[in-house]
Amino acid sequence: MAMSILNSIVSWVLKKRIHQIELFLKYPNEVQSELLLNLVRTAQDTVVGRKYDFKSIQSYQTFTERVPVSTYEELEPLFSRTRVGEQNVFWNSNIKYFAKSSGTTNAKSKFIPVSTEALEDNHYKAGKDMLCMYLNNNPESQLFTGKSLRLGGSKQLYEDNDTYFGDLSAILIDNLPFWAEFSSTPSNKVSLMGEWESKMKAIIEETRNENVTSFAGVPSWMLVLLNRLLETTGKNNLLEIWPNLELYMHGGVSFDPYREQYKKLIPSTDFKFYEIYNASEGFFALQDQNYTSEMLLMLDYGIFYEFIPMDTFGTLNQRTIRLNEVELNKNYALVITTNSGLWRYLVGDTVRFTSLNPYRIKVSGRTKHHINVFGEELMVENTDAAIAKTCEICNAEVIDYTVAPVFMNGKEKGAHEWMVEFRRKPEDVEKFKNVLDETLQTLNSDYEAKRYNNMTLNPLVLNIARENLFYDWLKQQDKLGGQNKIPRLSNQREYLDQLKAL
Repeated sequence: MAMSILNSIVSWVLKKRIHQIELFLKYPNEVQSELLLNLVRTAQDTVVGRKYDFKSIQSYQTFTERVPVSTYEELEPLFSRTRVGEQNVFWNSNIKYFAKSSGTTNAKSKFIPVSTEALEDNHYKAGKDMLCMYLNNNPESQLFTGKSLRLGGSKQLYEDNDTYFGDLSAILIDNLPFWAEFSSTPSNKVSLMGEWESKMKAIIEETRNENVTSFAGVPSWMLVLLNRLLETTGKNNLLEIWPNLELYMHGGVSFDPYREQYKKLIPSTDFKFYEIYNASEGFFALQDQNYTSEMLLMLDYGIFYEFIPMDTFGTLNQRTIRLNEVELNKNYALVITTNSGLWRYLVGDTVRFTSLNPYRIKVSGRTKHHINVFGEELMVENTDAAIAKTCEICNAEVIDYTVAPVFMNGKEKGAHEWMVEFRRKPEDVEKFKNVLDETLQTLNSDYEAKRYNNMTLNPLVLNIARENLFYDWLKQQDKLGGQNKIPRLSNQREYLDQLKAL
């Protein structure tokens, strides 16, 4: 009874937020313009604000003329000043936290500032909004009669000159109100354990007898945990352990290669999958409808958005546009200005718009993670979709994969070389390879043109990885668990050659 009352109260509180969301749906560009000028005014007396004379900026035009688009590496010296104790450098309130992000590729860690405003008005607000959208779409939900299983990063917070750094999930857990722990599992202590193997065992022990109604985490790592849970309990699917399971909130990597495996783990037609798009730099978008993979771009989270069309990215003609200029189904590099003092910051992700009213997006890849050695412009979105379809046709299941170019050598043509680790191998590997190649051609006309009559590209090369290859590779790099991801595509052979050597 008590849980039922709680469920009703929480639903009522969250639904009040719908009215604010309706405001930015109706006036998206006005909301974004006002937000930008607020950010500029707030930071006018910081080091950055004085450098670019924020006091006199009255328009988007002036803002773009003065402030350059910057990468992490270009802004890092400013972040370092605050990490050694100087405040009011790039944001006016004290920056106490830095999210340590290794990204997918760089061995060198990034330290992304996280302000109090970003915690409240971005990350926590998004968490509430995710539930708000879900409950609005599913009024019969009993989500709050049970607990949410969370699988975040693994690092504790470390102190350095009165600032703290660690995984974003550790920062979020550290700042959650005490009552939030009652509605989630495992405990904060287990959530923040550093060693991945022991952490897995502890999570299984703590959660197997709980009434789990939802779970949240990166699909690849969550799958490892859930399969191990089934092995430990000897059950056939998750509903035998948690009969009231109704929602999985996922993000971090594309869900396409894993979707069918999750449907087998949760054999229920009512179960919902909701996608979110967040990073150490901020929370950007979330799924606002049942049964879709599009995400609503959230325009009142203290983040101002700009976009670089990928056909100009990195060229002399590179141009940056704002929200009201974007077109459907074009790939854009994402640029953000935030309430943590990231000014025109290049996130490194690419997105494409699936709807302009309201603005809905899909994450299509990474600016560094595409293959364009031969003019084929292959995006992660293409390879994820191709793998998913090929697995369906060939009755296979994939754990992970990566792709690199085979460079032209004399008269020898180029190709794409794949390393794929299977949970269930296809019966006919040659057929899998051919279907994958053909599917990629249907999804990407540039790849199809280069493959035509083997003119530029030979058929793809397929390596079948040994068991646990990707796991061992990540372990070698000290990147097990949490937010760490396998680099899907690369214009270099570095990752592939390391994997082959293993």
